[in-house]
Parts: sequence; structure tokens; C-alpha cells
Amino acid sequence: MSILIKQAEIITGNEMYEVFKGDLLIEDNRISQIAERIEGITVDKVINAAGKTVIPGLIQSHIHLCQTLFRGQADDLELLDWLSKKIWPLEAAHDEESIYYSALLGLGELIQSGTTSIIDMETVRHTEFAFQALASSGIRAIAGKVMMDKGEGVPKNLLEKTEDSLMDSVNLLEKWNNFDRGRLQYAFSPRFVISCTEKLLTNVRELSAYYDVRVHTHASENLKEIEIVESERGMRNIVYLDHIGLANPKLILAHCIWLDEEEKRIIKEKGIKVSHCPGSNLKLASGTAQTPEMLENNVFLSIGADGAPCNNNLDMFNEMRLTALIQKPIHGPTAMDAKKVFKMATIGGAQAMGLENEIGSLEVGKKADLVILDLNDFHTYPSVEVDPISRIVYSATRGNVETTIIDGKIVMENRIMKTMDKSIVLKEANNSMKRLLSRIENQTLAM
Repeated sequence: MSILIKQAEIITGNEMYEVFKGDLLIEDNRISQIAERIEGITVDKVINAAGKTVIPGLIQSHIHLCQTLFRGQADDLELLDWLSKKIWPLEAAHDEESIYYSALLGLGELIQSGTTSIIDMETVRHTEFAFQALASSGIRAIAGKVMMDKGEGVPKNLLEKTEDSLMDSVNLLEKWNNFDRGRLQYAFSPRFVISCTEKLLTNVRELSAYYDVRVHTHASENLKEIEIVESERGMRNIVYLDHIGLANPKLILAHCIWLDEEEKRIIKEKGIKVSHCPGSNLKLASGTAQTPEMLENNVFLSIGADGAPCNNNLDMFNEMRLTALIQKPIHGPTAMDAKKVFKMATIGGAQAMGLENEIGSLEVGKKADLVILDLNDFHTYPSVEVDPISRIVYSATRGNVETTIIDGKIVMENRIMKTMDKSIVLKEANNSMKRLLSRIENQTLAM
């Protein structure tokens, strides 16, 4: 399909960060031309974007679609209580249908708020059905089943045998990796060091190298978590991951709030990708990551909303704003300017996915992942002499997202979803949640 977007304000996000009024042509799934005027061609669809703004699709590098159903079920708790008392029992209660609709509910929210690519960590069971939702939604994703072969207080249905965890992960990888010309990819997803034996993690290291795929996990999110890792493994998170050979450019670490100098050095030298999750870190009272220092040290930084129950929304506009604002009282008003944050939300996410040559900016030859914003509203005006990137980071909201295009396909147009029926997803999300809560209640009564 060919699409011509006419007369938009185009924020390219390229190396020069060019912003200009012009046209953008999509042919098949790639951007084929960007110019002040593109004329004399026949296309399948013309979008008149006069007065609108086109940006690269936003990229979230840490998401848990399996948890979207749990929104509002685990408020006002710190991480380890949040996991053991609420999230793990809910994840253990999931069935095939609830995983599917949890994923679709999250994907609808993500697409509607301008996110075009994600790195997703599922739960232990039923990940096949999350991949079905990812496939049908049209989003670009790296995803994987979570891996858990140890841990105290873990529900029986989440605790795996090491060999089963590895086999199930490989089976999913061989079915879904590079689905739809690479739109979906697989990542091995050990939950965190506390939940994994060394045997599991060293096998993940070997499989990641063999299949040339990424490893996505959590690290150094919570002080108690770090204490447990040190007592069990004799060293801190990042040092341990380096010790067993997992510290490399294919490793994606969510959070990284509490780092010592040695861990910072390892992250920088080994090219580890770090996903900053400010909304989640604030809500769980985990802490504030040292993002200005990481950027100064050329660490690969991106942004993620994490999961709905530790954030309550999956909105990248919220996360961009928080990424900037939480640092200013500590480091001063210029610590995280809008351009730095916007880069984290676009090309930074592309780097985390290993796709910086394909997505993350609007350039000829790159994949057509982009968003059309309508910034003609009370909260985004006046527009006179306002930096366009500051306007997006500090003023815009997901309500300004009008159209979302992923891989050259329109997945939302004029706020109407094209790849799912919103009314069905909302209805089945509620039905699924009722079923999960009933299942947990029955299990509790039987004990």
C-alpha cells in the first residue's frame, strides 16, 4: 500500500533533528520520500495533514501486556510485596483467553497513545496467546515468556522446571521470531536474578548467542531485591550478570535505579541497554534512576511504562514528561531537556531493540512507523515561537494522537482502531478479570 501524507509539520528525529513543513510518502512498509512537496504520483491513499504534526512512532522498551488486566488491583505497595501478594497470584490464575484480552487491552492503549514498538515480557504460561494478540494488532514488538525456576512465595503455577522453561521458550522463539517480515521478534525473558537459577541463566546466555536474539530482564529496581541477590550470589546484580557472561549489547535491563560505580562501568563498557521506567519507579517507591549521569556516560537509555498495575497507564507522553521532570529538582532545570527525552522515546528505544537502522526516526529507507498528532487544542497553545519537541514532551498528551501507522499500515485512524474491536476488548477484559478473581478466591478457600 502507498500512502502520501501532505503538508504536515514533520519532526524527523534524524541526526540533524530537522523539523519542516512538507510531505512524506510511504510505499509498502517503508518511507520512500520526504520533501517539501511530492507531486505527480499516484497513491492508494492521501492524508491531508495540514496543521498536524508527524513524529516517529514512540518506542517503549519495557512492557508487561500480561498484567494489563490487573490495573488497579495492586496499588500502594512496594515491589516485593506487590509481586508476592498481588501480581504473582494473578499471573498464576491466567488462562489462554485472559492472556489474549489482557494483551489486546494493553495494545489498544499503546497504539492509541502513539506507541508503535514495544519490548514485552509475558508471564510463565499461555504466551502463545499474547503473540496472537501482538500479531493481529499490527504493533512492532520483541516479546518473550517470563522464565522462573526458583523463588520463595511463588505460586505453583508460576514455578517451572529449568528444562521446561528453556524448552517452552525455544518453542515460542522458533514459531514467532521474525514473524511478518521481522515485525515480531523473540527475547529470552528471565524475570530477575531472584527468580532464576544460575543453570537457567547460563543456558539463556548460550541460547541468546545461538539464536542471535535479545535477553530482557529486570535489575536493581529495589534495595531489598539487591540484598537478596548479594546474599544468594555473593555479588550485586550487574556484577553477577557480567560474571556469568550475560553482560553484552543484547542485554536489556529494566530499571537500574540502584547502581554502584562498578555496575555503571560494566553497563557502559558492555553496551547494555537500560530501560528507564519513571512512572513505575515512582508508584512502587523504588527510587529515581540516575539518567542524567547515564546519558553523560553514553549509556544506551530508553523509556518504558512497565505494567498497568505498577503505573496504571501505558502512556508514553506521561513517561516522557516524568523522565524530564523528576530529575530537575535534583540536578537543575536543564538536566533532562525535551530533546534528550524525545531521543530516549524514539531512537533510544530503537537501539534497545537493535533496530536503530530501521525505526526511531523519519528518514528515507526506514520502516514506516509514525504518528500523526493534532496539536490544535487548549493545552498545546499558543504555538507561536514554541520549540516543537518541547511542545510534545511537556504539553502534548495521548489525546493528541490522531493516526498511528506501523510497518506502513494504518492501525488507528482519526482515533478509531483498525485492528481490533474496542467494545469487544473492553467487555472481554472485564469478563476475564472476573474469572481470575473468582479463581483466586476459590483457591484461597480451598487452602
